Amino acid sequence: MRLTRRDFLVGSAALAAGASVSVPFLLPKYHIDRRPKRSRVAILQAARYSQELDHTLAAGLRLFSIDVRGKRVVLKPNLVDYAAGDAINTHPVLVLAAAESFRRMGASVVVAEGPGHQRDTELVLSQSGYQESLRDEKVRFVDLNRDELIRTPLRASYMGMKSLWLPRTVLEADFLVSMPKIKTHHWAGVTLSMKNMFGVVPGARYGWPKNILHWKGIQESILDLCATAPVRFVIADGILAMEGNGPLNGTPRPLGKIVLANDPVAADATCARLMGFEPDRILHIREGSRFLGNAAPSLIDQVGETVSAPAEPFQVVPEFRHLRATGVSP
Repeated sequence: MRLTRRDFLVGSAALAAGASVSVPFLLPKYHIDRRPKRSRVAILQAARYSQELDHTLAAGLRLFSIDVRGKRVVLKPNLVDYAAGDAINTHPVLVLAAAESFRRMGASVVVAEGPGHQRDTELVLSQSGYQESLRDEKVRFVDLNRDELIRTPLRASYMGMKSLWLPRTVLEADFLVSMPKIKTHHWAGVTLSMKNMFGVVPGARYGWPKNILHWKGIQESILDLCATAPVRFVIADGILAMEGNGPLNGTPRPLGKIVLANDPVAADATCARLMGFEPDRILHIREGSRFLGNAAPSLIDQVGETVSAPAEPFQVVPEFRHLRATGVSP
């Protein structure tokens, strides 16, 4: 593989940012190329969290060829903490709308998450509004921090590990849906559908906040996880997003969007553009576009709204200011 000067400069910028990236990260370490020939992304307008989301999401899903009849759908939201506000966790109203849509398609649906910052998942569920909402709609929840585990060979080797113990619920899903909250992240730059997969690593075995993933490198961990537990679909919550010192201490930022995609790399590249960032400067997206999915607009069929950068890009911690797209105001 030939490294260009641009590869070197982008990698050097990430090193300076302290984003858990090393020089060997620039070398391909994937075993299987999962990229589809083309990807599809839909951007939906959604101003608020209300019952209208049920109709909005159902209409959006009809823009894709999805057949989940008789299958097990696992919805993986970003459920981080019980702190107040709607900018931290994927909103339960959107998760319920997704559960209802997939049920109407004939699927059985489970919501599953392994919070990384709080050991008491029941407390997170009750304080975030999930517990009551899921109970009322009879949707089962699985705590991935304490689910039955299966030792699983990794299908990429960016972390330098051969295997991880991963939850049975995720590994046996027929259709895994990543439902991130669109946020900036003080260590990864952004936390979107690929970074959301951190929640499948069991805290009961690997610690809080998923210590092994931080030790081995956040960007590297994202790639190994997404290669091993492939995301089949993305529903990203950008109705109320977060900028600044995310994923917990940032500032809420209304975006008014839901992003749907049949490819997590295409989803994250699109979300990055909506945030005013250049996807190719986000290392796990750039590397993921080599084997996990498509980031280039020429390989993405865009439906719904068009992608447009904001007049003012999302604020980030100083180490990630280089993510801002060329031509976007500082």
